[in-house]
Amino acid sequence: MSTRSKGRTKYYFPGGKREAGESDFEALSREINEELSIALIEDSTRFLGIFQAQADSHPDGVQVQMTCYTGPYTGTIAAASEIEEVVWLTYQDREAVSPVDQIIFDWLKEQKLLQ
Repeated sequence: MSTRSKGRTKYYFPGGKREAGESDFEALSREINEELSIALIEDSTRFLGIFQAQADSHPDGVQVQMTCYTGPYTGTIAAASEIEEVVWLTYQDREAVSPVDQIIFDWLKEQKLLQ
């Protein structure tokens, strides 16, 4: 699943930055709830990997690092906050996502987790 923020053309995996004192799960859970109106299930959330690439829409050399998790949720996915659109993408949509998401798409395809 990917999201597109208002005023943007590229799609991004949902999530965001940690606030002071937050664990990875606390930050992810807060961001996912704010953006998608769902609640993550902590005991079932698992680490996938850390990915780094050129930050989209930033000067050359500015890198973004994403720590990725997967897991179940409760609720119904609905775009909220700055999110304008929620879509389910396949590997054929790779060019529509940010550079770091392209790296994640490649990894997910290698792992047979994305078609």
